[in-house]
Amino acid sequence: MVSDTVSAARAELTKIATLRGVRLLTGVIVGLHVLMLAQNVSAETEAVSKITADGMIERFPGIVRPAREALVEYLATSSFQMCLFLPCIAAVIAGQEFRAGQLGTSLLAVPRRGLLIGAKTLAAGGFLLSVAAVIAAISTAFMYVTVKGWNPGLPVSADAWIAQAKFLTYAVLSGLITFAITMVARSTLVGILITAVLTVLTMSQIPAAFTPALDALVPLSAGRNLILVPEESLRLSAGPGHAMVVLVTWPLLATVTAAVALGRRDAR
Repeated sequence: MVSDTVSAARAELTKIATLRGVRLLTGVIVGLHVLMLAQNVSAETEAVSKITADGMIERFPGIVRPAREALVEYLATSSFQMCLFLPCIAAVIAGQEFRAGQLGTSLLAVPRRGLLIGAKTLAAGGFLLSVAAVIAAISTAFMYVTVKGWNPGLPVSADAWIAQAKFLTYAVLSGLITFAITMVARSTLVGILITAVLTVLTMSQIPAAFTPALDALVPLSAGRNLILVPEESLRLSAGPGHAMVVLVTWPLLATVTAAVALGRRDAR
């Protein structure tokens, strides 16, 4: 069973890597990440050059924080901002199965639908992890350029590794949510639209207006709760432990729903 799953996942990953749309979208996202970080290098380097003797930094006017904490958080959030776009890759990966009857072909190769969903999920998660790792590496490189005159070891410190690990965790789990939703809907566009709605809910603070507990259940809010550090100017709706439970539960339930839906529908 395990060997069958691994073999099927390897085949699915190879298929993903050959998809023109996935490669193009990945290139656009990585390029956008580089462009956005390049625009901020000058301002961030200037802020680092003004770090006080007691280790305080003012990245934004009037907001003074411990430099190490603020820069590690900036490292993670610079990667985190790409999570607005990474789910689109997941939607394209899932949606391609329902174009030109490719799902039927996949089922001929892997007749057991539960095994097929598991293999596709593992392959999608692996690809998303690789893209997220590239994004994290780019963020680390730009951070090094920014802080090399103050603390060149900061980008590879234990705190930085933990922050980037949190980003990688969120990037994969949030992408798998969109992947499963797209599999259920059998439409790339619907998968992207539902993900966009969930994102808008967080950014508009509509759930938070009712209760922070409701806001904490939305995936993007859970990502913020996992990665960001609460402060006076930033209130989070829950802690990192709660965030992990939410982020694991969403893709788990969505994937089970996708497996059930695939089992009850014709392979088209």
